[in-house]
Order: sequence, then structure tokens, then C-alpha cells
Amino acid sequence: MSNIILFTDRYRYFLYGGSADMRKSFAGLCGIVINEMHMTITDNDIFVFLNKDKTHMKILLHEHNGFTMLYRKLDKGRFDLLMQEGGNNAVALNASDLLSILKGLSFHKYRQYT
Repeated sequence: MSNIILFTDRYRYFLYGGSADMRKSFAGLCGIVINEMHMTITDNDIFVFLNKDKTHMKILLHEHNGFTMLYRKLDKGRFDLLMQEGGNNAVALNASDLLSILKGLSFHKYRQYT
């Protein structure tokens, strides 16, 4: 089992620029990473996915022995992100960015991963 609760700079973080179907599980989210984000999944990569309304979040982590997934649903409000809409690109994050999003703080950076 992962120590995912400790979001540190040990990991590389990527936010999916589009909206994800929250019914997707491991294989479906990996498909988004490979086919839409055009990335390879490597150890210690964390991928963050939001639904269309930005009320649900899934976090997918890959480590040497498998995948870990976290799911967060807000009771009220939305995850506050000011990003380019409609893109399927990966936005590079760091641990502080992800923690800010999870705590409900505004996220106003846009760093596209290339």
C-alpha cells in the first residue's frame, strides 16, 4: 500500500485538462493518460482527474507494485481551478498545488506539461 496521504515532491503530479467520467476505474483512467494526455505512466507519477462540474476528483498513483486510487467528492462547492477549458493536455502540478486544491483554495496556475 502506498503512502499517498503524504503528498511530497517525491512524486510528479499531472492534472488532466479535460473532464473525466468518474465511473472510470484504473484501466479507464490509464487509458486517458495514454491516449488523451499522450503520456507514459511511470513510477511515482500522480494523475489528477476532475468531473465536468468540478465536484468530484480521482487521484491515480502508480508505484512499482501497482496502482492506488483516491476519490474525493465535495459536499458543497467546487474545486476552484482557473484553467483553459476543453484541453486534454496535462498540467504539471507540485505537491503544494494539489494540497491547495484539496483544501479548497484557488488554483490559478497553468503550466502545460510537454
